[in-house]
Amino acid sequence: MTQEPLTQEQIRNFVLPAHGNLAVVQQLLAEDPRLLNEKYLEFDETALEAASHVGNRPIAEFLLAQGAPMNIYTAAMFGLTDEVEAFLNESPELVNGNGVHGISLLYHAALSGNVALVEMLAERGNAQSPDMPLLGAVAYGRFEMAKWLLDRGADTAVTNFQNKTALDIAQEHQDEALIALLTNA
Repeated sequence: MTQEPLTQEQIRNFVLPAHGNLAVVQQLLAEDPRLLNEKYLEFDETALEAASHVGNRPIAEFLLAQGAPMNIYTAAMFGLTDEVEAFLNESPELVNGNGVHGISLLYHAALSGNVALVEMLAERGNAQSPDMPLLGAVAYGRFEMAKWLLDRGADTAVTNFQNKTALDIAQEHQDEALIALLTNA
């Protein structure tokens, strides 16, 4: 007996929780393993892409363990320099590439906090704006990454989707080191 094809509603109900609800992702994937690599068309993203662009490591790790294929943006979010380099050796144009929602490779790398990774990207010609990556780095408490981005001209007045600056985010998290760094930038 053949199964009915997955609907976009089913895929949506799997991909949206992949931004932040591991228990739901685990439950839905256990119920229907076909969801793993399906793309929710309205957002043009898979569950792994959703987890990666918000820096949700536990969900990304779970999906990879279930067989989702690694991509350069997920590798960058994890700070996996060798894997990112391998992707770039195969497709050098990805150095200035954007993942889902137009989110830059530099942003994904900034979430990792791996300064060696962003240095390698810069050496390979990454010229993406450091502004939004600064917001991501600060949200995850990545002091050295934030410093690196500021040294490359990141604009501290840029706001995220919630209209918050990097300083606003650092203050919310009560991260004194980042507050001092951003105040003096």
